[in-house]
Amino acid sequence: MDKINLEINSVNWCFDNTYSRLPSTFKEDIKPTPVHDPELVVLNEELAKELNLDFSKIDKKKLAEIFSGNKLPENANTIAQAYAGHQFGHFTMLGDGRAILLGEHLVNKNSRFDIQFKGSGRTSFSRGGDGRAALGPMLREHIISEAIHSLNIQTTRSLAVVKTGEKVVRENLLQGAILTRVASSHIRVGTFQYIAGKQNIEELKMLVNYTIDRHFPEITSSQNKALDLLNLVLQKQCELIVDWMRVGFIHGVMNTDNMTISGETIDYGPCAFMDHYDPKTVFSSIDKFGRYSYSNQPPIAKWNLARFAECLIPIIDTNEDKAINIATEIIDNFQKIYENKWLNMMRDKLGLFGEDKNDKNLIKSLMDWMSNNKADYTNTFCYLMGVGIDDKIYEDMSFKKWVNEWKVRSRLNNSNNEKQLQLMRKVNPNVIPRNHKVEEALSAAEHNNFDVMNKLLSVLKNPYDTKDISEYQSPAPLTKEKYKTFCGT
Repeated sequence: MDKINLEINSVNWCFDNTYSRLPSTFKEDIKPTPVHDPELVVLNEELAKELNLDFSKIDKKKLAEIFSGNKLPENANTIAQAYAGHQFGHFTMLGDGRAILLGEHLVNKNSRFDIQFKGSGRTSFSRGGDGRAALGPMLREHIISEAIHSLNIQTTRSLAVVKTGEKVVRENLLQGAILTRVASSHIRVGTFQYIAGKQNIEELKMLVNYTIDRHFPEITSSQNKALDLLNLVLQKQCELIVDWMRVGFIHGVMNTDNMTISGETIDYGPCAFMDHYDPKTVFSSIDKFGRYSYSNQPPIAKWNLARFAECLIPIIDTNEDKAINIATEIIDNFQKIYENKWLNMMRDKLGLFGEDKNDKNLIKSLMDWMSNNKADYTNTFCYLMGVGIDDKIYEDMSFKKWVNEWKVRSRLNNSNNEKQLQLMRKVNPNVIPRNHKVEEALSAAEHNNFDVMNKLLSVLKNPYDTKDISEYQSPAPLTKEKYKTFCGT
């Protein structure tokens, strides 16, 4: 074994690749396409430590060989995963067209994480694509996924980004890059859609059992595993969407292939955070009709879950009509479950303890005021917490009237000011990845200046703190030109 391979294997990789042992229907055995001249630009040392990986004895050049896929760890078993998806409502057979799963890494023999390369070359699922990724979108995924993690929201994460030394053709020639993504798994609603579409009941049962063993062992002995799985996934997705709404995050492409069974946020393509509050906010350049707008995220989650339920019908009950009725009842519960979780989340954002029959109206009044006055979503809650937000908009008389009503409500349930602030500080970030700050970081990175991005990341690491953040609190000035984001494919 040559020296570099010895070094690769010394970092404490511990692979146990269960997904690759599933039938060939589920995946394609394939290796990453080598790249010309890889260069490491990001290594997430904090995440590496959490994964019990030690890269300290390997120089940057050799690390670039590892994270480009040019050199693979000894026990890696690289595959591209098959899945389908409703993309903007249209069903398509998909799969990893530019991603390759390196393997499943075990931490302390019980926690399992997918290690995946994104942008690592063509697969049989590429559908004519080049299988590559550009530097900007990969760095965007790194920034936003780490920000989402620090906001205490379930997410996939980024371990590393390398430049490939090659160009990719999009609207222009761009620097190529590969991102190493870490997830508890990459099983999606679309995975179930793919297997269900093959109409092989045994393989569908196999996927249900595999998913439960991996993510929901508490229902292993259930009398109706498919039904319990549907209920648990629905709960996880409710919690995830509520968290997105809490911080003003807009995913941008909530296709069924981008909804994980684990309840983690995945695929940070045209995602962005809302500045001034507008429930119709859309950033994605390809979302012409607002399908995935901020306010549409809950109903789209329900729609996606209904597609998941359809896949499970054959194994919920042998009587198809009965199975449909049972699944429909569960999906119909989504709205009630979501609304309860959302209302409690908003109570937390306002520091309200207990319940009051007028809470919904109080919250709605604030949201309406923010919308009508183009108030900043994040900063409005910062202002209510007493964080130094200098904006004359909060001198508006209708807002002051609302504040008085809020204070009256706050005095219920024997609450005090300090107790209220403690609750609010847990859920209201003082800083988010402002779109103009992300763009500044990406622009600098294109010119090999990563200092701007690293400073941004250091601020985003502690979003609930108030130190040294003033530069990152202000939204971009309002302009007639709408901010747009792009997928990068």
